[in-house]
Amino acid sequence: MNYILFDSDVRKALLPFTYTRPVADIRVGILTIREKWEKYLGLTTTTITEEYLEEKYPMVELENNILINASFIPTKSLVEKVKNLEENQAIFVGDDVVAFFSKDSQEEVDFSTYTHIEFEEELMQVKNTWDIFSLNAKAIQLDFDLITEDRKSQPIPETVNCIHKENIFLEEGAKLTFATLNATNGPIYIGKNAEIMEGCVVRGALAMCDNSVLKLGAKIYGATTLGPYCKVGGEVNNSVLFGYSNKGHDGFLGNSVLGEWCNLGADTNNSNLKNNYAEVKIWSYETERFAKTGLQFCGLIMGDHSKCGINTMFNTGTVVGVSANIFGSGFPRNFVPSFSWGGASGFTTYQTRKVFEVAEVVMKRRAVVFDEQEQKILSHIFEETSKYRNY
Repeated sequence: MNYILFDSDVRKALLPFTYTRPVADIRVGILTIREKWEKYLGLTTTTITEEYLEEKYPMVELENNILINASFIPTKSLVEKVKNLEENQAIFVGDDVVAFFSKDSQEEVDFSTYTHIEFEEELMQVKNTWDIFSLNAKAIQLDFDLITEDRKSQPIPETVNCIHKENIFLEEGAKLTFATLNATNGPIYIGKNAEIMEGCVVRGALAMCDNSVLKLGAKIYGATTLGPYCKVGGEVNNSVLFGYSNKGHDGFLGNSVLGEWCNLGADTNNSNLKNNYAEVKIWSYETERFAKTGLQFCGLIMGDHSKCGINTMFNTGTVVGVSANIFGSGFPRNFVPSFSWGGASGFTTYQTRKVFEVAEVVMKRRAVVFDEQEQKILSHIFEETSKYRNY
């Protein structure tokens, strides 16, 4: 059977992260949504996504295909139903299609001709950017159970203070010493060659993916995820860093999501609670206005390749697009369009020539090539987001 993950109509609500990736490649918990499905299915998947992303994320179609809505996080029981789908059957949760069997290559599917199978168990669905950190505790637990089942952790060094060792798992090559790990409220997963430096204090749930680093004296509250090759210091609460992003110094990051290749300068802080304790509203690319989140705590949403200088202050519910560069004193606006250069005193357009120069240097430091494919994607996003840069 061939499995294809499709973006569905939530893609716009998940911008700016889905400017640079399909919905399937959003990280929530330990794994990306794609990695979760592939782990359960035991097979690789391909993708139906935006045309400009197809070269990097191609779709492979065979005679028999099961298409899966990538915004849904898999569970054992859901995967079992997906595997058992037959021709002209579709799994629904309410009005939302979760998965369906298809022999057709047509983009529009008439579900009135399908047999509807209602999935009645509770499912997690990533429908908004803030769902990524809001669902992270449950997602870490699901991934922890999936990854560590019938496996034994590497031994925890004697210098590490632990509470609930049974909820702590170290992969091969993980390094830690003179740290405190409290897994009472959620598991702690430390990936291959990840490192927790001296003096760190961690309260789970925490997911450290391969080669990620917690720097000296970091204070981490659950539920937090550090994607591959992330470096983090200071104080972090309930935040997700997709991968290759750094918050290397003191400062607070809370109820936030950072894409890939982001960097927060030393002593950067974000507010995650309004002074009047009111519900947080954030910029919605879907409605092109500020939308209610239903949350009292909501911090920074930052797209790929964006960066900020030292002592940057982000207001509650700030959304930063792709490839923005923010610096200077004062609070920048709480919606910073993609390819913006500046801060509270004003912005100009961050031209792609400069963006490419920086991206090449930054990615080379992690032995990743900034190639023509990546340039084409960022160039497309630059044009697509030009309407927002009316400084």
